[in-house]
Amino acid sequence: MKIGLSLLFIVCIFNNAASQKADIDKEKLLGYYETQRYADAAQYLQSIYPENTQDVKALTQMAYCNMMAGKLQEAEKNYLKVNDAEPNSLPVLFSLAQINSRRKNATKAKSYLQQIIQLDSLNFNAYKQLAVFEDKADTKLSYLKKANTLNPADPDAAYDLAMLYRDLKQYQQAYDVLKTAIAADPENFTLQQSQLSIANQLGKYQEVVETGEKLMKVNADPNVMNDMGQAYFYLKDYQKCITFYSMLEALDIQNESTLYYMALSYRGLKEYDKAALYAQKTIDEAVSDHISVYYTALAGIYEAKNQFSDALAAYKRGLTFTTSNVIYYRLGLLYDLNLKQPKNAVSYYAMYLKNKPDQEKEKEQIDYAKSRITALANPKEVR
Repeated sequence: MKIGLSLLFIVCIFNNAASQKADIDKEKLLGYYETQRYADAAQYLQSIYPENTQDVKALTQMAYCNMMAGKLQEAEKNYLKVNDAEPNSLPVLFSLAQINSRRKNATKAKSYLQQIIQLDSLNFNAYKQLAVFEDKADTKLSYLKKANTLNPADPDAAYDLAMLYRDLKQYQQAYDVLKTAIAADPENFTLQQSQLSIANQLGKYQEVVETGEKLMKVNADPNVMNDMGQAYFYLKDYQKCITFYSMLEALDIQNESTLYYMALSYRGLKEYDKAALYAQKTIDEAVSDHISVYYTALAGIYEAKNQFSDALAAYKRGLTFTTSNVIYYRLGLLYDLNLKQPKNAVSYYAMYLKNKPDQEKEKEQIDYAKSRITALANPKEVR
């Protein structure tokens, strides 16, 4: 709600007040409004009107002044009297919802907003505010979709809806909502930046790079750097990926994901020493279930450097965090092809098969593991 009142609105208030009470000092009241001394204005009005007044215009004035002064309990009492006298007034119901929102009484605030949409099923602001109070994802989604349908250009509703779609992994819907809002406000940095991560999820890497370069000229935002680094990685421009993630590291806002992409980028550039360094940094940073994946990456880098004992240690370290079909299979290969230890190779191939790999996605690996178990069991067939 705007803090100041327009001069025209103030004049209307005075005219209404004057018609009810001839001895109101209009200049004094005007001074209170112009200097935003709403508590003094409310106190002055209360001194003019009797405590039990039923005058709707007077009650509305006092309610508004009390609300602007932060005297929310008094404001609610005044607005409730107005609502009793003239029920179903949308401005009054919105004010009651706002007061209860500020008092952290979500149940009451939602109740007033529900009354509004019963009276006006196309009220954008009511749906938008209801979404704020809703905890259930499906109900929140329905409110935001309705609000967005009524006003697709509103940036706040579009952003909230897109982020909810993103959380639900409905990336195309999120992208489309933001695209429409951005078309209405092409200079909105927040909307464009939010769209970058979603575009990455959709594989629109070139778009991320092009939009990101424009945004970086406006504001070197770390979130933009992060999304651009990821896009460059998938475009196999590993040097630029490293450049952007190095910028984040210089700002000391790196995370396990950015370090992981740096490790893979250095590996892609065959700079194995740096790749190993950043794989270890990733592991040190990791606080998630992905740590076994990072150890697998580190082990793969060691294999590329022919450091097989280090690779073996990294794979086994990964298994201390969780069982992993990938690691079982990779250990089988390592023992089989590089360390030439057939018994250990058979053991890990068998563990891989026992751990029920996906029959369709991993058919090639399954067939290979089975063939190597057979071959290694018969030394004459070992290749």
